[in-house]
Amino acid sequence: MRANPTPPRLHAPAALVLLALGCVIFGTLAADLQWHGPVTAADAAISRWFHANPLPLVTQLMLAVTTLHSTIGIVLMATAAAAALWWGRQFAWLSMLVLTVPGGMLLNTLVKEAFQRVRPHFDEPLLTLTSYSFPSGHTAGATLWWGFALIWLFAHSRRTRDRVLGSVFVAAMIMLTALSRVYLGAHYPSDVLAAAAEGVIWLALCFTTLDRWSSSRRDIANG
Repeated sequence: MRANPTPPRLHAPAALVLLALGCVIFGTLAADLQWHGPVTAADAAISRWFHANPLPLVTQLMLAVTTLHSTIGIVLMATAAAAALWWGRQFAWLSMLVLTVPGGMLLNTLVKEAFQRVRPHFDEPLLTLTSYSFPSGHTAGATLWWGFALIWLFAHSRRTRDRVLGSVFVAAMIMLTALSRVYLGAHYPSDVLAAAAEGVIWLALCFTTLDRWSSSRRDIANG
């Protein structure tokens, strides 16, 4: 590991790819929802299939995953990371953590209010929630938190093994969280896909904004 107190710059090509991919996915799903397209039509059938085919051990795993990535779970993990960053005097990373994770979760709440999609409804639900469904807060939180953690890992380690294992782990945690929300009947598939895209968009915007802000400060300092 190598110390890197400053978050890395997100190069323009990478930023554009992430932003474009996230925007295309989110925009497509949002439009499909608004116009009751084929994805929205398939949502209900997929949700009913999961609800009709539960497995006890899988249910317990999904409950554990979804609890870990609840608002409280994400906040606790982010708070522990914030304390570690403060202790390590990585204040720029600490600022980025606050901007990406709590900031992105607040954005998700606002987007939910904008779309106001009702959650799936079943006669005997595994979970009962009253908030809106699109996009999934748990999946957005997992994408933001684990995405930030992966960027931190890439900035602090050049070892290919670390980066590959980190990427696989992060992808698995996000996918498991998304699956848990659909399996437990809390969200439709398009809700979790949109949430992951939303998280990617926010991460790309945050690190791009930091890059521009840092460059402006350096230009001012250099006169």
